[in-house]
Parts: sequence; structure tokens; C-alpha cells
Amino acid sequence: MDSGATAITQGEGKRAYDLLSALLAEVRSANIQYTVEPGDSLWGISAKPEIYNNPYQWPLIYKANSDKIQDADLIHPGQEFSIDRNPSAAEVDAAVDHAKTRGAWSIGEVEASDRDYLGGLRVR
Repeated sequence: MDSGATAITQGEGKRAYDLLSALLAEVRSANIQYTVEPGDSLWGISAKPEIYNNPYQWPLIYKANSDKIQDADLIHPGQEFSIDRNPSAAEVDAAVDHAKTRGAWSIGEVEASDRDYLGGLRVR
């Protein structure tokens, strides 16, 4: 970043663009790891400002970690989730739509709408 700023102040626009574009690509592709704490839910994790700051985006976490989450309504302390910090607008729209239209839920049972959202993946 410092190199990009230096290039800008020296009037080296192309060099600054090249340096800062690489940095932007790295930031956009960044995934973070989140360890589930007692009392957490996908809704609550998604609502955290350092995650998505929007509880309706919880399906993004569910989909990215479907190999670790048997039931979206039941997560466990100590589970490690990978969270994509920069989902596409289409992914966000699909997640929010699913969260708002999911319907009734019950713990220990995978809802048909969740299977559909995951793209028909077989969920344990």
C-alpha cells in the first residue's frame, strides 16, 4: 500500500494502479475463520459488524460450510467456519431471499428449502 501511495505522489499512475489493483484483489478474495462460541447462531454471527453486519446473510455462512453444518438451526461451540468476506451481489441476493422466505424451521431436521438453497446437495 505504501508503494502505491508513493507511486501516486510521484505521478506514476500506471504503477500505482498495478500495485493497488493487486492489493484490492487480495482483499476481495479474503476469507476469514470464525470459531463458534456458546450462544452463537448463524443469524447472530452474520449480524456481527466484522462479518456481514446483516443477519439475513446467514445462508452465505451455511452454504460455505455445508460440509460442517448438518442443520442450519444447530451449530456447536468450537466449530470453525470459513467466511467469504466478499460475496458477489448475486450470492448476497440469493442468501437474503432464502433467509426471508425459508419458512418454519425445527432443530435436528434439514428443511427442504435449505436443501434447495444448497443446490440439492445431500445433507446428512
